Amino acid sequence: MLVVLHLFALFLLVLLGFYVFVADPRRRSHQTFAIFIAFLALWTVKDQIFWNFYEAEFGADWWVAVSFITALLMQYALAIFAWVFPENSRTPRVKAAVLFAPGLVLIPAALFGLLWRHVEMDNGHFSIELAPLAYVFVAYIYFVFFYGTSVLFKKYRQFRGTQMGQQVGAVLWAVLITGLLKTAANIILPYFDQYWLLPYSSIFVLPGVVIYAYAISNFSLFSLQTALDQFRLFPLTYKTALSIASVAVISFALFQIPIAWWSFRNGMDAEAWRKYLVFSVISALVPNLILLLLVVRSISRPLQRITVAAVDVTNGKYGTEVDLRKSNDEIGLLANSFNEMSRKMAEDIEKLGAMNEQLMRADRLAAMGTLAAGVAHEVNNPLASISSMIQIMREEHGGDSEAVEQLEMISSQIERIKNVTQGLTNFARTRPAARSRINVRDVVDSAFRLAEYDGDFRGLDTSITLADDLPQIFADPDQLQQVILNLLLNAKDAMPNGGSISVNGIADQRSVMLTITDTGVGMDDAAIGNAFDPFFTTKPPGKGTGLGLAVCYGIVTSHGGTIEIGRNADGGTEVTITLPRYDAD
Repeated sequence: MLVVLHLFALFLLVLLGFYVFVADPRRRSHQTFAIFIAFLALWTVKDQIFWNFYEAEFGADWWVAVSFITALLMQYALAIFAWVFPENSRTPRVKAAVLFAPGLVLIPAALFGLLWRHVEMDNGHFSIELAPLAYVFVAYIYFVFFYGTSVLFKKYRQFRGTQMGQQVGAVLWAVLITGLLKTAANIILPYFDQYWLLPYSSIFVLPGVVIYAYAISNFSLFSLQTALDQFRLFPLTYKTALSIASVAVISFALFQIPIAWWSFRNGMDAEAWRKYLVFSVISALVPNLILLLLVVRSISRPLQRITVAAVDVTNGKYGTEVDLRKSNDEIGLLANSFNEMSRKMAEDIEKLGAMNEQLMRADRLAAMGTLAAGVAHEVNNPLASISSMIQIMREEHGGDSEAVEQLEMISSQIERIKNVTQGLTNFARTRPAARSRINVRDVVDSAFRLAEYDGDFRGLDTSITLADDLPQIFADPDQLQQVILNLLLNAKDAMPNGGSISVNGIADQRSVMLTITDTGVGMDDAAIGNAFDPFFTTKPPGKGTGLGLAVCYGIVTSHGGTIEIGRNADGGTEVTITLPRYDAD
């Protein structure tokens, strides 16, 4: 029964220490707790060996020495924990050096057996006669214990009423419970020659250790939410430890027990040991290969794929993703984060390219605007003189029909030049927009009324679908009407044999979006890329100046919006205008 209790205590200690340490390996309080658990595990192992498998030839001196030293080391761990918890502070080196200095003398004294005069185990009865130095050792252990407890109590008073105060209070209860039980089993009863609780002293610490771990883990140890969180994100360390433990237990049951039975069934002679050692080495290869396979499958291969993907991104293949099966460990989280980062990087680079294109287009428009203003000014003056001269010549040659026809032809060409120069003037015009709060529906309706003066436009199928809750925008209604009218007439020109035009309007929390769609001939990628450039047009000669979309682009961007051209599902053109809503932040 005692063997089972010691094994249970050892298993629980290792489980708690591993769980708390892996939860936050960089936190000093978790590191100190793991060290404290290691000393308790050492205490349990030496009790397991001594009380369950005692051999007279080894004596009891080693057990007493290990007990004294381990008890002191546990108090050192308690003092360090009191210094660093809960703020994750650094250990004060000067205080630690002063407090731990006596251990440089007392620990060697325990190793050389200077703490007792006589110790023995006779027929299961343990007895010991301590030297005076042992009482000094015990007094020093309790001094360190009470020092650590006092530091924790001061911190409890400092953080009282807070989450950290509750944690420190729980640790104090754990320390007091453990201290009382250990004192009763190891000090008080042995003082009266009652040693029957000594074999159970390592088990008495378990309640205190559970409270200790419960407090450090923010009172979430063994809670349902913590279990669910661990299920959602199962750390790789846990997986590796579970794999190693499972392989070790299974290989022990499948190989070591049968090999031991087969080797020693006829006695423990040299031949039996030779069989056991040879086949134990052989059987060890199988679990080691299994562990190697698990490590390669769960760690090495995924990391290799992530590395290859990272190199691809470094070489400019933005948007590259890691193809891994979903896993709830750090590698799975790393792969998902890498994929998200790569996707966002590709999107950001695409946006930067679009922004750069917009800046270049804005620079070209500014330069062309300056040039257009100069050209319009220089051309309009001679045209005015030529028009006056043609008017005079009409009056002089009123009876000559051939001359009048030629003058009419010249006049029509001058009118065409005037239209071009008027477009240049509009393009270069820099008057400030007269902005106000306007309803998009009113602007769209007025643009449609103007477009219907064109006979060809009236022959098209048109539809307007605007959301009922479409908010107001802050814009110049005349300029916005000019943009929509220009786009409607462009759509009409793209459908010489008839078709349909639709205008749709929706809004989100920040913007109002208008989409003008036609079923015309559409535009290829090259035309879409150059659509807003001045003087670029897909219309035949004499049908357009190539300034309409450039003017639209300038008006929309000056209002803080965007205008984009693309193809729709019918092969026609789709123009999307996005403008900030009036009530957006």
